[in-house]
Amino acid sequence: MSRVCIFTGKRTSVGWTRSEKGARRDGGVGNKIKGRTKRKVKPNLKRLKIVVDGQTTMAWVSTRAMKRGLVIRPSKIKAAPAAAAAN
Repeated sequence: MSRVCIFTGKRTSVGWTRSEKGARRDGGVGNKIKGRTKRKVKPNLKRLKIVVDGQTTMAWVSTRAMKRGLVIRPSKIKAAPAAAAAN
């Protein structure tokens, strides 16, 4: 299973880092890119037990979705078994 938030769709993104040289304050002629390297930016995801369509499942959830209240967590109180409740 890939690390993607099921509520917001946040996933790992890729880009470039730049190493620059020659700022004007250091006597240069302005910033010049001297090299670049691929990098990954990973979202802040947590693996949680959540309730989806009445079923408890494990899923990757972004902390932003948690702060916004999009996540419904299962109750920590155990439900009484139906057979015991009938007696």
